[in-house]
Amino acid sequence: MEVGNTTRVTVFVLQGLSNNPQIQAVLCVTFLVIYFLTLTGNLLMLLVIRTDSHLHTPMYFFLSHLSFLDAFYSSVIVPKLLENLLFKWKTISFLECFAQISLVIFSGATEACLLSVMAYDRFQAVCHPLLYVVTMNKKVCAGLVGASWAIGMGTGLLNTILLSQQHFCGPNLIRSFACEFPPVLLLACSDPYMSVASILTTMVVLGLGSLALLVGSYTRIILTALGINSTTGWNKIFSTCSSHFLVVTTFYGSGMFRYMTPPSGSALEQVLSLQYSVVTPLLNPLIYSLKNQEVKAALRRMLARKPRLIF
Repeated sequence: MEVGNTTRVTVFVLQGLSNNPQIQAVLCVTFLVIYFLTLTGNLLMLLVIRTDSHLHTPMYFFLSHLSFLDAFYSSVIVPKLLENLLFKWKTISFLECFAQISLVIFSGATEACLLSVMAYDRFQAVCHPLLYVVTMNKKVCAGLVGASWAIGMGTGLLNTILLSQQHFCGPNLIRSFACEFPPVLLLACSDPYMSVASILTTMVVLGLGSLALLVGSYTRIILTALGINSTTGWNKIFSTCSSHFLVVTTFYGSGMFRYMTPPSGSALEQVLSLQYSVVTPLLNPLIYSLKNQEVKAALRRMLARKPRLIF
């Protein structure tokens, strides 16, 4: 579209993962299966936590929000990815692209906050067990979750609005399979100073801040564990925290590297994006269900219940 003597991009083209039709067909089936398993796993986790009274605790309250967020996050990325693998034209409108950017940042920021909240919850449970019920009451838990969602929404809107103020005059090829902040920023024709400052501030304050809370919580948990001579105590702490630690490692390992390094459109960046946007939402329910005895027991109880017929 012409505006004065300048051209403004109204449609972007996603590079995708491959131009080979055979490879695209294989990838399409693979990601469709992953998406189905992701939705099934996370929604099943939500159902188990909702229906089993034994899981009505702060830890599983936070986990239910994480499961919902993972299902939502995957739904932001995978349907458009499948569409691009199925059809020849890989275009995405300006508005749709920036909506996806906003939702990706929102999901990532909210998940970072939720993971920090879950680490704080484990710290209170392990280091202050006698005060745990009082400290992590329903009001506190609801406030922590509400703050996580609010921070995620604010972060997504702020960074997306600043990015949308940039002038995009061409080229319009996004070197990724989805609209993400780094590859779209590369296409800006105007000075990207404000957008760069905004996303770096977000990563330092929110990313490193939440990471510091995670490290601090787990440091105290480890120190507490070292003072326990009982094997039963060690096993209980390990079973309580190992699942969460694995989720944190997979999320931060890929997400932080992706957003804190200069974008180049390399294959490694594509792999990292797939890791935290497609693979991690699939792994989270598997990690929490396979490594958590309480979740497995609740799942067995749910499956063992006789269906009730209502006439």
